[in-house]
Amino acid sequence: MKTNADVKNLSEVLGFIDNFLESVNCPPKAQMQIDTSVEEIFVNIAGYAYQDNKGTADIEIYLTDNNTVCIELTDSGKPFNPLAKADPDTSLSASERKIGGLGIFMVKKMMDKVEYLRYDNCNKLYLYKKI
Repeated sequence: MKTNADVKNLSEVLGFIDNFLESVNCPPKAQMQIDTSVEEIFVNIAGYAYQDNKGTADIEIYLTDNNTVCIELTDSGKPFNPLAKADPDTSLSASERKIGGLGIFMVKKMMDKVEYLRYDNCNKLYLYKKI
């Protein structure tokens, strides 16, 4: 699905994801983890990828041969690899930690694998979850 990268479209994006997950009998815990991860990434695209301009996000979801859900989130915004940033030090209190990075850290913990690729002037983030 292609949609405007706007947080107002989050419910549409999650509806698209959930329709697919329900069609493949995804367990509720995995569905919650996938929804939370997609929400984090989509909100980041909407808030940061295009700076002051409006842009789009393309979301694809499919089931691989080994019963793993793959979600591809693509935007043509400024180059940004969220996986390049070091994980936050979660041993520090919230007031001692630097701002940022906790969302992608949670995504990496909830998903089985997360990959980034810059291709054809687009950011592509792949989220994988075995169901």
